[in-house]
Amino acid sequence: MSKLPYDKTSVVTVIRNPVDRVFSSYEFSVEVAARSLMFPNLTYATEVANRRPVSVEKLGGNTLDIWPWKYLAPWMIEDLFARKNMREVKGEDLIKTNEPYNMGDIVMPLHQFINDPIALDLVHNGATFQVAGLTNNSYSKESNDVRKCVLKYQTLGEYVLEVAKRRLDGMLYIGLTDKHKESAALFASVVGDQVISKLAQSRFSVNGSTINHSKLIDPFRNSSSKTETTRKLVKLYEGCIQRSLESQRQRRASSVKYITPVNFTQESRHQVPKRIIEEIGALNNLDMQLYEYAQLIFEKQKQTGSKKVITEVMSYGMLNALYAASWKHLPFALPFLVLLPFIFIYVSSRTKRSKSKL
Repeated sequence: MSKLPYDKTSVVTVIRNPVDRVFSSYEFSVEVAARSLMFPNLTYATEVANRRPVSVEKLGGNTLDIWPWKYLAPWMIEDLFARKNMREVKGEDLIKTNEPYNMGDIVMPLHQFINDPIALDLVHNGATFQVAGLTNNSYSKESNDVRKCVLKYQTLGEYVLEVAKRRLDGMLYIGLTDKHKESAALFASVVGDQVISKLAQSRFSVNGSTINHSKLIDPFRNSSSKTETTRKLVKLYEGCIQRSLESQRQRRASSVKYITPVNFTQESRHQVPKRIIEEIGALNNLDMQLYEYAQLIFEKQKQTGSKKVITEVMSYGMLNALYAASWKHLPFALPFLVLLPFIFIYVSSRTKRSKSKL
């Protein structure tokens, strides 16, 4: 991120509760891997996974192409088939528990997942390492060596945390995943009115086509106030998230049928022993601190941060990332990012800014 031109780039990010993020990483890894159980064996499943049908390019990519799932999913696929083969060899129903996160006869138990070296490398403190640019998907050649050094000498993690905090300080906006709606409303109220007021007159060309922004904001032309504009943007967000959640439910249902009776829900998370929750927190100590820091920033944005953001929006133009860059490979873009076509827009003919999301 530090290599991006400061005067031409705005960065926003959304920070998630670290414990929830680990649960989600585990659940999604299992969900994606479970789809492979429709195939007769691991070899065939791997061959299918390595194919890239034409539709993938058109629809926006494959989960197995996206970090960190391109590492986590194959690992989990191999593990699921190993457990399936073991059940078939023994020829008996081995399920001895009704705890979804501890059904070791079917899927890797959560406690085993969080202590595996792969999870230690790719999952724990992932937000801190990602913001600091130290994942194994980073552009810096030194990132892997630095990360491994931090994993070995954990006291060095505090230095990485400070780098991550400074980067959050320099971002245009920080949202919180567990406050989706509030994040969307705050973001819209902070910058929506200023950009929308200029949007109707702006035009620019992308790939030979002229984009007339006035058509994009017809629903907002009659907004009588900033509050009304925000309300409409949030209403749009609510419609988007409902569709997104329904799509997610359908996708998960089609996957978990291969690992019945495993079924991850918010309620079943409460069955996980407290000691495991505490262990997840300890393993993600850096992320816990970064999350607390992000919460402070979020509260500041609600109180005094609007001036900073509005100043940046008014001082520099923003090239709408929806048209200027491909988002097709971003995994699980947060639903409120649907607001960006109406917010991060080119508003100045003198300068251009592009947005990047970590």
